[in-house]
Amino acid sequence: MSTIAVIAKITAQPGKRADVVAGMASMLTHAASEPGTVVYTLLEDQADDDAIWVYEEYTDQAALDSHSTSDAMKALGGSIGPFLAGRPEIRVCNIAGGKGR
Repeated sequence: MSTIAVIAKITAQPGKRADVVAGMASMLTHAASEPGTVVYTLLEDQADDDAIWVYEEYTDQAALDSHSTSDAMKALGGSIGPFLAGRPEIRVCNIAGGKGR
């Protein structure tokens, strides 16, 4: 069962959300085979044309640390950085329960 979740808001420059989503493709591929990554979902905000959300779940802190320091994460900045309106807002949470738990 997952124990740690991350919710990240990524804000693109006006009109650049599709570029950020395209730049995230390599991270989605990486996360699909990453040990300890249970869920990695990219979401386009329906109310804000420039906002993207990433919802992530990890088996433990070590899995989150491994993801955060991976070569794929290091490369991500170069892929999406030119299209961002600022730094992503990241919240790390403990999973307290919910459907599927």
